Amino acid sequence: MARIRPLVAMRAMKKARENPDDTAVAIQVIGALSGNSGRRHLKRFKQSPRGARILREKRDLFDILTDKERLLAMPPGSLGRTIIEWFIRENISTEGLAQASEAAGKVLGNRGKVSADEQVYGTRLRNLHDVFHVLAGYDRDLRGEVGVLAFTLAQAYNRGIAYLVFQAVRRSGWNSELGKLARQGYRRGRRAGPLVEQDWGTLFKRPIDEVREELGVGPPPVYEQLRSAGAPALSA
Repeated sequence: MARIRPLVAMRAMKKARENPDDTAVAIQVIGALSGNSGRRHLKRFKQSPRGARILREKRDLFDILTDKERLLAMPPGSLGRTIIEWFIRENISTEGLAQASEAAGKVLGNRGKVSADEQVYGTRLRNLHDVFHVLAGYDRDLRGEVGVLAFTLAQAYNRGIAYLVFQAVRRSGWNSELGKLARQGYRRGRRAGPLVEQDWGTLFKRPIDEVREELGVGPPPVYEQLRSAGAPALSA
């Protein structure tokens, strides 16, 4: 059984408050509090025919999400084209998320042997984070991050993600714009279909609004972004 490490999470949370743009410390919080939630979700994932096939074929989203030319060649307005345009505007990449995850893993230390299925599933969830940002319409500002985490929480409950969302809402207020956005994100995640098992390679080529409607995600929210003082500058 994977143990919960609240002290590690508290130390990481303190660093996250000091630098809310440090993705690695946010991942540390999630990892320290996740426990066995990933294994429970994986068990359900295996019971789905599509999930079992993804595990059997070891499908990964990393290659397509790091292929800038391939994504830029997709039709304007498609999910894949919108994702790469968002990457460029925000000065981020899937490689950067992987590096932050690796840095967090070094701090968390070795938590035991990870099976091949756990590796495939965990990597898929990680790489879907930015896909969810674009699909659900939450930008990379402070409020948007909480919104997409709440959306993700509804899709696959994780104690660490719940803690991050709770702390953010507690500090801002339940009825604040951030609090409302978090509640909305959670409701949208509950209404949407099981996103982790979708055939994203095919969906990336389709119009983003069509994908949103088909998967039950709905239109993107309208909210006022809140960028931290140290956030990277957006590309023109």
